[in-house]
Amino acid sequence: MRIEQIYTGCLAQGAYYVESEGEVAIIDPLRETQQYIDKAKSRNAKIKYIFETHFHADFVSGHIDLAKKTGATIVFGPGASTEYDIHEAEDNEEFKLGNITIKVLHTPGHTLESSTYLLLDENGKEHAIFSGDTLFLGDVGRPDLAIKSDLTKEDLAGMLYDSLRKKVMTLPDDVIVYPAHGAGSACGKNLSKETVGILGDQKQTNYALRGNMTKEEFVKEVLYGIAPPPQYFAKNAMMNKMGYEDFEVILNQGNTPLSPEEFEIIANQKGALVLDVRTQEDFAKGHIPNSIFIGLNGGFAPWVGALITDLKQPILLVTPEGREEETVTRLSRVGYDNTLGYLKNGIDAWNDSGKDVETINSISAAKFAEIYTKDIPDVLDVRKDGEYKSEHLVGHNVVHFPLDFINDNMHAIDSHDTYYIHCAGGYRSMIAASILKARGFNNLVDVAGGFGAIKKTDLPLSDFVCPSTL
Repeated sequence: MRIEQIYTGCLAQGAYYVESEGEVAIIDPLRETQQYIDKAKSRNAKIKYIFETHFHADFVSGHIDLAKKTGATIVFGPGASTEYDIHEAEDNEEFKLGNITIKVLHTPGHTLESSTYLLLDENGKEHAIFSGDTLFLGDVGRPDLAIKSDLTKEDLAGMLYDSLRKKVMTLPDDVIVYPAHGAGSACGKNLSKETVGILGDQKQTNYALRGNMTKEEFVKEVLYGIAPPPQYFAKNAMMNKMGYEDFEVILNQGNTPLSPEEFEIIANQKGALVLDVRTQEDFAKGHIPNSIFIGLNGGFAPWVGALITDLKQPILLVTPEGREEETVTRLSRVGYDNTLGYLKNGIDAWNDSGKDVETINSISAAKFAEIYTKDIPDVLDVRKDGEYKSEHLVGHNVVHFPLDFINDNMHAIDSHDTYYIHCAGGYRSMIAASILKARGFNNLVDVAGGFGAIKKTDLPLSDFVCPSTL
């Protein structure tokens, strides 16, 4: 028996390769499926099953493409309905893989079809669970993504309570837990940085698995403090349910080099968004007018999903050299399949062609402190609500302007005023500055290093509040 976790940090997502006696199951695969095919081929094994723990909301799964290429059967839990062929499993149904068995445990709560897959070893012993978004390390899946007119988030939370206690917590303590996500995922609120654990440890340390916890307490605690889901979640879930374009088609279209002239023509004719994925420092020094910055070196895919509201939006790319294919791939993982190409030779080619370039003024925290002390300028703090509440710059001119909701709150600021923008470290503030600049806010100053750097100055700060108490 062989189990491999294939973890993708930018999505905080774990896919799994399970092999026994030359037969393979892939659990929750990513959009780019060739990696699984190559791995099986290198071991003279055949992919037999593709198990989906649920309809994922935070990424587009590769299950459909993988099934087309390998002939493997796609398995979902009870209640799953799709526009393509699947095997809708029954609760407790078993699937043979070589000389091991994978058993379906229907665990609704995160979504209605959510299922945990129990692996029984060669001797029939409970060895591991692939828990999807039902159970994380340190947390459980959010129960507010599959709400229907006759079903509330409280109803789903109650289902999750029952699923955990009747299906998961009854398993032996030595069962290995392989979750779908780790820290950084928006599918939960308190996920561990660890990506593999032991069920017995979770029974002792996971707040949601307290033995004396009532259902009412569970519902209240699980729902407390959950931020609204990113807008792309529902759209990704629908793609996973209804189907999507082949990944290779998306990659071939997006991974097309364009001259500055071709780039500009497509941008104008197609109404394409110019997405610059270089570093914030490079973007500040020079970028194409009206382009938006979301850097590859930060939380790229989740921020794209949160801020670009139309999955079908035509996109043109400005990338670091050699990272063009990576960018198209990472966009497709969250459903942005309409990338039309990238600027060949990057911003240097744009400069050499004599086309207009714009900049964003970025200053050090020390310089900002000097200005703030003298003039008390308007400040936009674009961090999340919990970050701002825990500690922030004090002043009547400091506005909490979270990046997550920038498209909704832009009317609250004046395009004629000058704003100094900061986040925690500089990544999100440059995203905010790029969006504001593209919308006609031209008097913007980015504070490099963000709040982390500001804290090292003598500027007045609010009293620190531990985030766990917020």
